[in-house]
Amino acid sequence: MSRSAASRANRRGEPPPSPEPLPAPALDSHTHLDIVLGERPAMSEHGEWASEAAVDAEIAAAEAVGVPRLVQVGVDVASSRWSAALAARHPNVLAAVALHPNEAGDGRATDEALAEIDRLAALPRVRAVGETGLDRYRTGPEGWAAQEASFRAHIRIAKEHGVALVIHDRDAHEEILRVLEDEGAPERTVFHCFSGDAVFARACVERGYVLSFAGTLTFGNAGYLREAAALTPPAQLLVETDSPFLTPVPFRGRPNASRLVPHTVRALAEVTGTELAELCHALTATAERVFGSWADDDHR
Repeated sequence: MSRSAASRANRRGEPPPSPEPLPAPALDSHTHLDIVLGERPAMSEHGEWASEAAVDAEIAAAEAVGVPRLVQVGVDVASSRWSAALAARHPNVLAAVALHPNEAGDGRATDEALAEIDRLAALPRVRAVGETGLDRYRTGPEGWAAQEASFRAHIRIAKEHGVALVIHDRDAHEEILRVLEDEGAPERTVFHCFSGDAVFARACVERGYVLSFAGTLTFGNAGYLREAAALTPPAQLLVETDSPFLTPVPFRGRPNASRLVPHTVRALAEVTGTELAELCHALTATAERVFGSWADDDHR
């Protein structure tokens, strides 16, 4: 999700209560803590990152329900710097850095901005380049060429630094596959908030890509997503919130948070027919294969 929706998301009130803890640790593979807290990701006048206590409280709330691993995701230069800084100081957090495709479509994927993403991608606890990709919903045809150029640049950055690629794909399934084939996908490629049907899921699985499912999996009209999840091997499954967006049922429409990911994990267990603790272990194993260990300062 792009930062443009942040103010709308944060006018909906507080996130719902925390759910029952998971029986084994899992993770949130894609969150925007800066948007959850309404932060402008920049240094305060006192030279500190704003609201560190509020950020730490959100992370602690997730850990309390069995979600001790988070991937904080940048969508522009400022939020990517914020994400890298948070990961550097917090052992529960790894970072992904990128220019969101809607940023690129608006002409913000400049040489200088891409150079900064490249610099950040070399940092020890930055373990992915993303979210990058293509968005044919919010960006019109006039911005598609710029989006694709930015996506290709991000793929190259991910491969240069040996980190995962996290893809934003909205109404662009075939175009995404075409670009990945042209450029050569990184060894670890994740489709964030997977939005395709079973046919597209099978195409991604066959290519070795990882599919990350968000709260949309629980929506009543998302039978196609449940079919896609059901055919995805555990070693290619991840779970996420994309918080503060895409809050799972029964709290759809309220702000999301990493501490709500157990709702989606339980739905995924039901869809895949996997015992809940077993699924938590599988999700953690996939996450550490994709992003490296949260306990290590550098996975390279």
